[in-house]
Amino acid sequence: MSKHPFLSDEWFAVVEKLVEEHGADAPAGHAVLVNLVVTDTPFGDERHMHMGAEEGKGHWGIGLKDSADVTLTTDYATAKDVFVSGNQQAGMQAFMAGKVKVQGDMTKLMMSQQGGGNQALSEAIQGITE
Repeated sequence: MSKHPFLSDEWFAVVEKLVEEHGADAPAGHAVLVNLVVTDTPFGDERHMHMGAEEGKGHWGIGLKDSADVTLTTDYATAKDVFVSGNQQAGMQAFMAGKVKVQGDMTKLMMSQQGGGNQALSEAIQGITE
């Protein structure tokens, strides 16, 4: 499968298919819906997306959801490091350095991190991201 720049229109289209194939559900008891605002993208504008689970159903896509528990705002490099590589340590370091702004239920976000995630989906996304 070909690789696409993180958050490019092509990347979103391929990841949407991967989500359909692998699912986007969070582990039971760890449902959290997160909006992500990514700044300083190579595409000339902010990119908005949402991911997670709500009422037992996985959600992932372009745009922000009004029902999100948390909104994270960060720069492109940090978002790629955390969300594509799954590097939670990088996420914590970025938060401590002020590179990630959090609005909403921080406790729910932290609890969702303890449950792991969909490893097959994460690996598939890593495989198509340049």
